[in-house]
Amino acid sequence: MKKEEFIPKVNDALAQEFEVEIEEITPDADIKETLDLDSLSLVDMVAIIEDMFEVSIKNQEIAQVKTFNDLYDFIEGKINE
Repeated sequence: MKKEEFIPKVNDALAQEFEVEIEEITPDADIKETLDLDSLSLVDMVAIIEDMFEVSIKNQEIAQVKTFNDLYDFIEGKINE
């Protein structure tokens, strides 16, 4: 699966879950600031991604993800493992 295919799905799911406007989710935006994530809601975000793509994500892996672009690259890597 290519990024162009899954990015709209990810953005939509995150916008709904964290009650933010879809327009706020841009590639260079900071994930934690945009979604107002704390440690518990970060776990929720990871669970959503794991469910959507049937992948397993370790805490130390997601710690490297800062922007939505990082997240898209991360997901693409997980899908292609």
